Amino acid sequence: MTKAAELAKMGEVLTNSQIGGRRNIIINGAMQISQRGTSETGVGGSSGYFTLDRYKIVASGTAGRVTMSQSTDAPNGFSNSLKLDCTTADTSIASGEYFFLSQYIEGQDVQQLKKGTSDAEKVTVSFYVKGNASATYTLELEDADNSRQNSQEFSVTTSWTRVVKTFVGDTTGTLNNDNGNSLNLNIILHSGSDLAGGTHTSNAWHSTANQRAGDNLTSIFDSTDREFFITGLQIEIGEQATPFEHRSFGEELALCQRYFRNVDTMNPTYLFTVRSADDIRRLSHVFSTMRSAPTCTIGATQEGTVSAQGTGKDSVQFSVTGQSTSDASAIHDYTLDSEL
Repeated sequence: MTKAAELAKMGEVLTNSQIGGRRNIIINGAMQISQRGTSETGVGGSSGYFTLDRYKIVASGTAGRVTMSQSTDAPNGFSNSLKLDCTTADTSIASGEYFFLSQYIEGQDVQQLKKGTSDAEKVTVSFYVKGNASATYTLELEDADNSRQNSQEFSVTTSWTRVVKTFVGDTTGTLNNDNGNSLNLNIILHSGSDLAGGTHTSNAWHSTANQRAGDNLTSIFDSTDREFFITGLQIEIGEQATPFEHRSFGEELALCQRYFRNVDTMNPTYLFTVRSADDIRRLSHVFSTMRSAPTCTIGATQEGTVSAQGTGKDSVQFSVTGQSTSDASAIHDYTLDSEL
């Protein structure tokens, strides 16, 4: 084997091997974690998190609706995908309408992009995608700290295909080094003229709102037959797309739980008991640190009224009142939400 061939082989090994630490900036890229539930109907009237962890629907103004679900339709090497299925069409598009599938990323997790410096890095986004028919959508990186965007169109067919898009580095606008959302990955699936009225320039950083969506954008709401599937989502530094970085289910769940936890207290790990002679009892749950002090929503309880007395990044304290006995109250389930 010649020296050139040896170097080429080494490059192939390096490209196809997971070395050098974690590469994928995206969390839950294989669409395995769905703590909120596996399906939600009527999505599209407002922004929010509905099913799969870390994936936010960003919507405004549209009359269109989708069912958002965790699907088992996936390409080889994956078990799940995120599916959007149009159930209510919207073919009369007002100027201010939009509908994105997004993941918001903390600023302290993307400092390696060196954004806003002369050494700003190129970034490569890759994913597997398919639909029920041919379509064209827009992939966007959004600098939420400096109101700058860079977008490129991509095509969807009826078969699973891998999309790879490399974005140039941005020498303008540094990203905040904190736990706020600094870099957003947006898949633009529907837009009015406020985001699509200008002439789109592919792969260029800018601050012009009406150039965000591509010129050939398909609307996911153009028909109730329209479907969209995605999995294997990855963001990595550089201009080379490497194979998807699979992480264990447990590691992926732990990463998701920094932002949202669905706590089932009927699991013996989370049983709560308190003993007190008075009518006000307090009990606490300590957990690994979340992004910020979460909002606590309590589900079913047993005996008395339970409320969240206070929350911190790593604990929540409950207050129990109206209990007839002195030695027990149980919270059946609750959620902790510190999403971006």
